[in-house]
Amino acid sequence: MSIITFIGAGQMASALTFPAFENGHEVRLVGTPLDRDVIDGLRKDNFHINLKRTLHEGIKYYQVEEMEEAIKGANAILGGVSSFGVDWFAEEVLPKIPRNIPLLSVTKGMIDQEDGSMMTYPEFWEQTEGGKGLSINAIGGPCTSYELADKDNSCVAFCGRNMETLHYLKSLFTTDYYHISCSTDVVGVECAVALKNAYALGVSLAVGLAEKKEGIGAVHYNSQAALFGQGVREMRKLLAIVGGNDDNIVYGAGDLYVTVFGGRTRKIGTLLGRGLSFDQAMEELKGVTLESIVIATRTARAVKRLDALGKYKKEEFPLLMHVDEIINQGKPVNIPWKSFEVEYDG
Repeated sequence: MSIITFIGAGQMASALTFPAFENGHEVRLVGTPLDRDVIDGLRKDNFHINLKRTLHEGIKYYQVEEMEEAIKGANAILGGVSSFGVDWFAEEVLPKIPRNIPLLSVTKGMIDQEDGSMMTYPEFWEQTEGGKGLSINAIGGPCTSYELADKDNSCVAFCGRNMETLHYLKSLFTTDYYHISCSTDVVGVECAVALKNAYALGVSLAVGLAEKKEGIGAVHYNSQAALFGQGVREMRKLLAIVGGNDDNIVYGAGDLYVTVFGGRTRKIGTLLGRGLSFDQAMEELKGVTLESIVIATRTARAVKRLDALGKYKKEEFPLLMHVDEIINQGKPVNIPWKSFEVEYDG
């Protein structure tokens, strides 16, 4: 038996307590400063107020001020913050983790640099004072928290610099419903799954456009599929730009699929497609964490920098550029369909 300390009681981290606990490990779940009500509720009856699932009896719960106690004696740490908690995690958590304990993160996203390059969160954390010397690994792939908690078959990738460490982490979580591949291509896996947030917003515009035209509940799959295909095309180009293995598009496309079919990003895209302005849509979803806005903005900014440097043309990414126009320039939805047409000769 190993001791696994989960820091961050978000939905994905909390869902991952299911395979870990069912494998016979001691599970300690620590809340961030934003999770106080979640931890209070779990201590009462094991019900997670956001995930809407009852966690296993026997999991140990800690408030953020009890973090060091929860880390003591742990064999592995799972980081469960959203992209909005990346700096907090670097400043408040990483320095407290012993250097001989591996960290596995569920946080998806990337940081754009001045030269147009994109940095993964593991790379960012490794460069911080608290992250130096740590084994920082990450999870990517198509897996929603509530379906993982319900034990629907899920295929993901654990990525990191050391395959032996990845095999150990895999042994902690693998079950007959949670299937794990391992990869040392951290940039490739992390980029592929981060980009899906931006493109899921773009694909979801079609959902709203259909409802705007024919009423709530109307569905047209041709337009959704067209945007999905364009999204995968652009994601693949971006994957090549960061130097990731092309095979990682499997994780990005799969993650794009599950995100479009449910969740927060689908909601914002649908509202925009119905005709709401970005500000109106954000007001409608007040209080909801929307990582898609962050990654879309950062990725578009990186592409525009690369365009300015003459390395790539932003016109190669028409869907991403349009999403950026909607969320950062207040432009109405007007899908650039003609820009998706291509010619292949031979």
